[in-house]
Amino acid sequence: MKVTSMPLDGLMVLEPRLFADERGAFFESYNADGFADLTGQRHTFVQDNHSISTAGVLRGLHYQLAPREQGKLVRAVRGAIFDVAVDIRADSPTFGRWCGMLLSAENHKQFWIPGGFAHGFLALTNCEVLYKTDSYYEPALERSIHWDDPAIGISWPLSEKPLLSAKDEAAGPLPLAMMVQASGALNGLAR
Repeated sequence: MKVTSMPLDGLMVLEPRLFADERGAFFESYNADGFADLTGQRHTFVQDNHSISTAGVLRGLHYQLAPREQGKLVRAVRGAIFDVAVDIRADSPTFGRWCGMLLSAENHKQFWIPGGFAHGFLALTNCEVLYKTDSYYEPALERSIHWDDPAIGISWPLSEKPLLSAKDEAAGPLPLAMMVQASGALNGLAR
Protein backbone atom coordinates (compact mmCIF):
# COMPACT_ATOMS: atom_id res chain seq x y z
CA MET A 1 0.00 0.00 0.00
CA LYS A 2 1.36 3.39 -0.99
CA VAL A 3 0.47 6.34 1.24
CA THR A 4 0.59 10.04 0.38
CA SER A 5 0.17 12.76 2.98
CA MET A 6 -2.12 15.64 2.09
CA PRO A 7 -1.61 19.36 2.82
CA LEU A 8 -3.82 19.17 5.93
CA ASP A 9 -2.28 17.25 8.82
CA GLY A 10 -3.86 13.84 9.33
CA LEU A 11 -5.35 13.43 5.86
CA MET A 12 -3.87 10.62 3.77
CA VAL A 13 -4.39 9.01 0.38
CA LEU A 14 -3.89 5.25 0.26
CA GLU A 15 -3.24 3.43 -3.01
CA PRO A 16 -3.37 -0.36 -2.88
CA ARG A 17 -1.00 -2.54 -4.86
CA LEU A 18 -2.96 -3.94 -7.79
CA PHE A 19 -2.26 -7.39 -9.19
CA ALA A 20 -3.71 -7.62 -12.71
CA ASP A 21 -3.53 -10.22 -15.46
CA GLU A 22 -5.71 -11.59 -18.25
CA ARG A 23 -8.23 -12.92 -15.69
CA GLY A 24 -8.83 -9.53 -14.06
CA ALA A 25 -7.35 -7.95 -10.97
CA PHE A 26 -6.94 -8.32 -7.21
CA PHE A 27 -5.97 -5.90 -4.46
CA GLU A 28 -6.14 -5.83 -0.69
CA SER A 29 -8.35 -2.85 0.16
CA TYR A 30 -7.83 -2.95 3.92
CA ASN A 31 -5.47 -4.56 6.40
CA ALA A 32 -5.66 -3.51 10.08
CA ASP A 33 -1.93 -3.91 10.76
CA GLY A 34 -0.96 -2.17 7.54
CA PHE A 35 -3.37 0.69 8.22
CA ALA A 36 -1.95 1.13 11.73
CA ASP A 37 1.58 1.21 10.31
CA LEU A 38 0.58 3.84 7.73
CA THR A 39 -1.39 6.12 10.06
CA GLY A 40 0.67 5.61 13.19
CA GLN A 41 -2.51 4.73 15.11
CA ARG A 42 -4.62 1.64 15.55
CA HIS A 43 -8.22 2.28 14.54
CA THR A 44 -11.11 -0.06 15.16
CA PHE A 45 -13.64 0.38 12.40
CA VAL A 46 -17.13 -0.23 13.78
CA GLN A 47 -19.37 0.57 10.82
CA ASP A 48 -19.28 0.21 7.03
CA ASN A 49 -21.47 2.56 4.98
CA HIS A 50 -22.47 2.14 1.33
CA SER A 51 -23.73 5.23 -0.51
CA ILE A 52 -25.29 5.05 -3.99
CA SER A 53 -25.64 8.35 -5.87
CA THR A 54 -26.52 9.59 -9.32
CA ALA A 55 -24.25 12.04 -11.15
CA GLY A 56 -24.61 15.57 -9.79
CA VAL A 57 -25.53 14.59 -6.22
CA LEU A 58 -23.57 16.36 -3.50
CA ARG A 59 -23.55 14.88 -0.01
CA GLY A 60 -22.21 16.86 2.94
CA LEU A 61 -20.47 18.51 4.56
CA HIS A 62 -21.12 16.22 7.54
CA TYR A 63 -19.40 15.69 10.88
CA GLN A 64 -20.14 14.46 14.39
CA LEU A 65 -19.40 16.20 17.66
CA ALA A 66 -17.16 14.73 20.37
CA PRO A 67 -17.13 12.21 21.85
CA ARG A 68 -18.37 10.53 18.65
CA GLU A 69 -16.20 12.20 16.03
CA GLN A 70 -15.89 9.87 13.06
CA GLY A 71 -12.76 8.95 11.20
CA LYS A 72 -13.63 7.72 7.69
CA LEU A 73 -11.77 5.59 5.17
CA VAL A 74 -13.53 6.43 1.89
CA ARG A 75 -13.36 4.82 -1.57
CA ALA A 76 -15.43 4.72 -4.74
CA VAL A 77 -16.19 1.20 -5.95
CA ARG A 78 -18.24 2.29 -8.97
CA GLY A 79 -17.92 5.57 -10.87
CA ALA A 80 -16.09 8.64 -9.60
CA ILE A 81 -16.44 11.29 -6.90
CA PHE A 82 -14.75 14.51 -5.88
CA ASP A 83 -14.16 13.85 -2.17
CA VAL A 84 -13.61 16.73 0.27
CA ALA A 85 -12.46 17.09 3.88
CA VAL A 86 -12.65 20.38 5.82
CA ASP A 87 -10.52 20.89 8.93
CA ILE A 88 -12.86 21.81 11.82
CA ARG A 89 -10.36 21.19 14.64
CA ALA A 90 -10.53 24.41 16.66
CA ASP A 91 -6.86 24.24 17.69
CA SER A 92 -5.57 23.49 14.19
CA PRO A 93 -3.47 26.02 12.22
CA THR A 94 -5.40 24.87 9.12
CA PHE A 95 -8.86 25.34 10.66
CA GLY A 96 -11.46 26.04 7.96
CA ARG A 97 -9.24 24.89 5.10
CA TRP A 98 -10.25 22.10 2.75
CA CYS A 99 -8.63 19.41 0.68
CA GLY A 100 -10.27 17.54 -2.20
CA MET A 101 -9.37 14.68 -4.49
CA LEU A 102 -10.71 12.36 -7.16
CA LEU A 103 -11.67 8.89 -5.97
CA SER A 104 -12.79 6.42 -8.61
CA ALA A 105 -13.31 2.74 -9.26
CA GLU A 106 -10.46 3.04 -11.78
CA ASN A 107 -7.83 4.68 -9.56
CA HIS A 108 -8.63 2.51 -6.46
CA LYS A 109 -7.49 5.35 -4.17
CA GLN A 110 -8.82 5.65 -0.63
CA PHE A 111 -9.02 8.83 1.42
CA TRP A 112 -8.35 8.64 5.18
CA ILE A 113 -10.21 11.44 6.95
CA PRO A 114 -9.68 11.39 10.73
CA GLY A 115 -12.11 12.76 13.29
CA GLY A 116 -12.09 16.55 13.45
CA PHE A 117 -12.89 16.99 9.76
CA ALA A 118 -16.20 17.60 7.98
CA HIS A 119 -16.68 15.37 4.95
CA GLY A 120 -18.60 15.58 1.71
CA PHE A 121 -18.48 14.43 -1.88
CA LEU A 122 -19.80 15.29 -5.31
CA ALA A 123 -20.84 12.38 -7.54
CA LEU A 124 -19.10 13.04 -10.86
CA THR A 125 -20.82 9.97 -12.37
CA ASN A 126 -23.38 7.50 -11.14
CA CYS A 127 -21.42 5.96 -8.30
CA GLU A 128 -21.18 3.77 -5.26
CA VAL A 129 -19.05 4.84 -2.33
CA LEU A 130 -17.97 2.66 0.57
CA TYR A 131 -16.55 4.05 3.77
CA LYS A 132 -15.50 2.62 7.07
CA THR A 133 -15.99 4.65 10.25
CA ASP A 134 -14.21 4.37 13.57
CA SER A 135 -17.22 5.59 15.56
CA TYR A 136 -20.90 4.74 15.33
CA TYR A 137 -23.37 7.12 13.72
CA GLU A 138 -25.01 9.19 16.45
CA PRO A 139 -27.91 11.30 15.09
CA ALA A 140 -27.99 13.61 18.13
CA LEU A 141 -24.33 14.57 17.51
CA GLU A 142 -24.50 14.87 13.72
CA ARG A 143 -23.97 18.33 12.25
CA SER A 144 -23.67 19.78 8.73
CA ILE A 145 -21.97 22.75 7.11
CA HIS A 146 -23.36 24.17 3.87
CA TRP A 147 -21.49 22.84 0.85
CA ASP A 148 -20.79 26.30 -0.62
CA ASP A 149 -19.92 28.21 2.55
CA PRO A 150 -17.82 31.16 1.31
CA ALA A 151 -15.74 31.09 4.50
CA ILE A 152 -14.41 27.71 3.33
CA GLY A 153 -14.45 28.33 -0.44
CA ILE A 154 -14.40 24.79 -1.80
CA SER A 155 -13.76 24.66 -5.56
CA TRP A 156 -16.28 21.98 -6.47
CA PRO A 157 -16.00 20.81 -10.10
CA LEU A 158 -19.56 21.87 -10.93
CA SER A 159 -21.24 23.11 -14.09
CA GLU A 160 -24.63 23.54 -12.42
CA LYS A 161 -26.16 23.50 -8.94
CA PRO A 162 -25.86 20.02 -7.38
CA LEU A 163 -28.72 17.84 -6.22
CA LEU A 164 -28.90 18.06 -2.42
CA SER A 165 -30.92 16.46 0.34
CA ALA A 166 -33.25 18.80 2.23
CA LYS A 167 -30.95 18.48 5.27
CA ASP A 168 -27.85 19.44 3.29
CA GLU A 169 -29.66 22.33 1.59
CA ALA A 170 -30.70 23.68 5.02
CA ALA A 171 -27.20 23.40 6.53
CA GLY A 172 -25.65 26.60 7.80
CA PRO A 173 -22.18 28.07 7.44
CA LEU A 174 -19.13 26.99 9.42
CA PRO A 175 -20.46 27.53 12.94
CA LEU A 176 -19.50 30.86 14.47
CA ALA A 177 -18.73 29.13 17.76
CA MET A 178 -16.08 27.03 16.01
CA MET A 179 -14.57 30.05 14.26
CA VAL A 180 -14.43 32.04 17.51
CA GLN A 181 -12.83 29.15 19.36
CA ALA A 182 -10.33 28.63 16.56
CA SER A 183 -9.38 32.31 16.38
CA GLY A 184 -8.96 32.63 20.13
CA ALA A 185 -11.10 35.76 19.89
CA LEU A 186 -13.79 34.79 22.38
CA ASN A 187 -12.72 37.43 24.91
CA GLY A 188 -12.95 40.17 22.28
CA LEU A 189 -16.59 39.55 21.38
CA ALA A 190 -19.47 41.36 22.98
CA ARG A 191 -21.72 39.00 24.87
